[in-house]
Amino acid sequence: MNLIHRLYCRSRPWRAHVRALLPWALDGISLERAAVLELGPGPGLTTDWLVSRVGSLTCLEYDEADASALARGHPGVVVRRGDATALPFESGSFDAVVCFTMLHHLPSAAAQDRLCAEAARVLRPSGLFAGSDSRWGPLFALAHVGDTCTLVDPEALPARLEVAGFDHVEIDTRRDAFRFRAHVD
Repeated sequence: MNLIHRLYCRSRPWRAHVRALLPWALDGISLERAAVLELGPGPGLTTDWLVSRVGSLTCLEYDEADASALARGHPGVVVRRGDATALPFESGSFDAVVCFTMLHHLPSAAAQDRLCAEAARVLRPSGLFAGSDSRWGPLFALAHVGDTCTLVDPEALPARLEVAGFDHVEIDTRRDAFRFRAHVD
């Protein structure tokens, strides 16, 4: 992420955005007893919101500094540093996999598809893959100048998730974001 993006993702306005986004992204989903894997939490503002709402939480973060800070700030959370396109977990390890505003940080649609296939692999039968990502807008574009940014087309995502091994895919959009939910049978 570029410097503007790093600073914004640690800011009060972003924290307020996360506090509004996550309830919408996970509306109607119960994770209180679930073993949850969060992919790409960055500085952990999404983790802050999730930790008291899940049975157990494991986070996988690519950035070494963010992973270290996340582990220090969340002693009850298992934090691993790694690549979400090659998850270091056994198949069938989690009840749910979640990711919020991170898919667009992957360098290509192919990398996003590998992440989705890996999410399907590590889910238990009837497991849930859920999350959200951003839609294009002027501020979004400004925050990503010189940054890795591969926008996800919410209309194309259901077919991509089905190829990755998911069923019962749901996508909902709003002006600045979309949410997704998909299950493995």
